[in-house]
Amino acid sequence: MFYILAVVLGVMFLASAIRVLREYERGVIFRLGRLIKTKGPGLIILIPVIDKMVKVSLRLVTMDVPSQDVITKDNVSVKVNAVVYFRVMDPNKAVVEVENYLFATSQLAQTTLRSVCGQMELDELLSEREKINTRLQSILDHHTDPWGIKVTTVEVKHIDLPQEMQRAMARQAEAERERRAKVINAEGEYQAANRLAEAAAIISKHPEALQLRYLQTLREISSESASTTLFPIPIDLLKPFLGKGQKEET
Repeated sequence: MFYILAVVLGVMFLASAIRVLREYERGVIFRLGRLIKTKGPGLIILIPVIDKMVKVSLRLVTMDVPSQDVITKDNVSVKVNAVVYFRVMDPNKAVVEVENYLFATSQLAQTTLRSVCGQMELDELLSEREKINTRLQSILDHHTDPWGIKVTTVEVKHIDLPQEMQRAMARQAEAERERRAKVINAEGEYQAANRLAEAAAIISKHPEALQLRYLQTLREISSESASTTLFPIPIDLLKPFLGKGQKEET
């Protein structure tokens, strides 16, 4: 009977003393309430009743930041949400320095998102995502460093605008497209006028170029099935006849 009791106690001792930690896990060991060290991964042995272990994962954590109501610098109300990527770098600090590092990081990300977006105008908020992401990551990493946490990336996912603001921005975009179309059309007319002026200057220096242009026009007209054909006649061809008529009158 004594041997059976000893075997049972031995099994219970081993069951409470032996722990196996995965490759991405670390165990923060407390002995009689005092922090001893971090162990793992693999097989570790604890002293029953005396030692207590807290598991900490070292894997990258993806945390979704809920949508936050933000009033921008130019007094526009929007809703912004984001995603934060971080990992535990120092398990001892993550357990000792903060009660719940996941909850603390989530709350810090929400308040920081509201603060940073509230300091920017709407145009900056929509066009400078990279700048906002970098600033958020820098602030969060600075505040979570004492907790042994490294914030690697922060990304703003979605910016929800009011319907009135969406319609106003659509009208603004349409007006901008019309303005660009008019500018492009005017620029084309300006370039065409310059080219025509250059062509006229060249033809004035070389009158025979105008005759070639007449022949080219005739060729283009003859290739079309038109009922009426106009033949431009150079004035130079009529000068001999005009001169002969004037001589006969005299």
